Amino acid sequence: MKKQFLCKYFVIPLIAILAIQYTQAQEVIKQQNCVNESYKPQIDSLKSLFSTKGYDLIREASMMMESAYEMPVIMPLNGGSWYQFVFIGDPSSRLYEVRMYDWNEKQVFYKKHLWGDVDGNIISYNYIPGFTEYHMIKAVQVNKQKKKGLCGYVMMFKKVRDENTETTKVP
Repeated sequence: MKKQFLCKYFVIPLIAILAIQYTQAQEVIKQQNCVNESYKPQIDSLKSLFSTKGYDLIREASMMMESAYEMPVIMPLNGGSWYQFVFIGDPSSRLYEVRMYDWNEKQVFYKKHLWGDVDGNIISYNYIPGFTEYHMIKAVQVNKQKKKGLCGYVMMFKKVRDENTETTKVP
């Protein structure tokens, strides 16, 4: 009788509460996509540009960002392969930064743009990893007007052919 009482009034409600909290925690952690039509011409133009230079689009993602908070993106890279990375920030932000780290948390790339810079809200760079391992990109943008709900866009290209000979390279 005592076991039924404990199970009915203590254990089952506790499991239900924990399940609800777990579900809510998963919703908070889940990355949200954002759609910003003002980025579409920039995205299409960059895809076309890198395609003509022998790169294939491997990954792309839009992401909701908060002002002054880094957004990490983790990806596996093959040693010796040529990659091109692009981060597009909200045009109204004042500062854009991208840092890239290797598996040992050593910073292998850093670039900072301010609002008035020529490249503006786009940070693009190429990278050839020395080893096949995971790398992390941390993108951040600072915006005084919008603290939350900033849209960021990340693209990763991999060079698969030489733009002069149009032959596929063997990894």
